[in-house]
Amino acid sequence: MNVTRSRYGTLLAMREHDVISGDGTRIRVWRTSTEGPTVLLCPGLGTTPETWPTLLLPTAGVQALSWYHRGTMGSARPEDESRIGLADHVADALAVLDDAGVESCVVLGWSMGVTVAAELALRHPDRVSGLMLVAGAPGDSFESMLGISGLPSELRRAIGLTGAKTLRAAGPLLDLVLHRLPINDVTTFLLRHSGLMLSSSAPEAVAGSMRRFLLHDWSWYFTLALALGQTPRQNLTGVTCPTTVLAGRYDVLASPESMAGPAGALPQARVRVLPTSHFLPLEAPDVVADELLLLVDRVDAVHRALCDLDPPPPLTSGSRRHA
Repeated sequence: MNVTRSRYGTLLAMREHDVISGDGTRIRVWRTSTEGPTVLLCPGLGTTPETWPTLLLPTAGVQALSWYHRGTMGSARPEDESRIGLADHVADALAVLDDAGVESCVVLGWSMGVTVAAELALRHPDRVSGLMLVAGAPGDSFESMLGISGLPSELRRAIGLTGAKTLRAAGPLLDLVLHRLPINDVTTFLLRHSGLMLSSSAPEAVAGSMRRFLLHDWSWYFTLALALGQTPRQNLTGVTCPTTVLAGRYDVLASPESMAGPAGALPQARVRVLPTSHFLPLEAPDVVADELLLLVDRVDAVHRALCDLDPPPPLTSGSRRHA
């Protein structure tokens, strides 16, 4: 069990173990030991649990279940290294759910994880009771970049693809630099004022999420990004479960329009645009936590209505997260 302390002095607990995906690839899973309904997190590419500080709190109100992408953070690379497409990531998500004995739950996706979460809901609606999409477009990730710039979509896509290919080629140099980069007050300050994230993020949360992230094999990281990021834009019309979309107004990697357009017309969609960057979970953690609990309640209400059950008794004080 990995245990650390938050800025509130609260102990955070997380367990890790391995599962075998459909093609035989070993996938490293992590989950929290908090009480509450299970929520499957389809993570941002190569990100760590520390990126979601409120999910790790004992008072989160949900049990978070997630995994590390193929070839990162303890997960093995597939024997066939071409097995890193969308279908493979969905298979990994199903392996995680099956190992945990979870038939259906709320699914949360962030960044490129939105593409995986959306595909899971489209292909396996019986496994997804609710869907929360955070700071990421459902497919065509490179086109959604630089949306706030006003550049034409084809040019944005070309810039994104060229940038990812260039960074993949520069992977050995990035390894040499980033693996030795210290995470301290100076580097944390620079990250929080880089434009990719905002200064409203908590310094200790940024430091915690960056320490392991910078240790990636960067050629492999951008190989993963190119494979998943070129997934065509997904048609979410078939998604009927309660859905929440949280977009960052200043997000340079996933514009609000690229999210609200595909998801906003869904029958049970709730869309919020927040004054954040792409790192919305670090900059508005309390909003994310409250919206997640609201989505869990909406899912429960739908289930009770379909089963003709009485509503649960009202909470006596505050939200479950602060109970």
